[in-house]
Amino acid sequence: MLIKNAINGLITAWKGLGLTIRHLFASSKEREIKHVSEDNYFKQLEGTNTIQYPKQKLPVPEVGRYQLDVEMDDCIVCDLCAKICPVDCITIESIKATEAIGQTSDGTTKRLYAAHFDIDMAKCLFCGLCTIVCPTECITMTNEYDRTVFELKDLTYTFADMPEEERDEKRALLEKQQAEKQAAKLAAMKKKEEGQ
Repeated sequence: MLIKNAINGLITAWKGLGLTIRHLFASSKEREIKHVSEDNYFKQLEGTNTIQYPKQKLPVPEVGRYQLDVEMDDCIVCDLCAKICPVDCITIESIKATEAIGQTSDGTTKRLYAAHFDIDMAKCLFCGLCTIVCPTECITMTNEYDRTVFELKDLTYTFADMPEEERDEKRALLEKQQAEKQAAKLAAMKKKEEGQ
């Protein structure tokens, strides 16, 4: 019984080694870079080595979902992307402006300051929901997929970070405007009551 098990083990090891050697010598050609739409894209795996990354790269599909990018000049800080994100990887802090602060490229009026806008790509699911709900289409998925970093914190991308002094100044201006509006409203109500 012991001899039979030993022979069976040697046969199994020889089969595995034979399979390894066959694949070693069969994979002698480099993989050709072909577009996904080509007919034999998935058949080219026979007899080829893996691609030699980063010298050799596969083509990126046009509809691929990769790194997020935000064009802050077009952002109206509506917070829809942060609300729809299933993993809360988008952090936005907005401050209401006292007047219109500009327009986006599609003509939408900007009325909020982006005090803080971060995307943590370590948490991102690459689902693309944030790009769908964006009314000004300022948040997009690029075709860049390799952002190798040594520290996890380096995967948090900051698109807007207003200094603390400027934040306080914008909030003070807003509070002042709201106080003036409230005082004008109270004065109008008082005047209306006196007129009756």
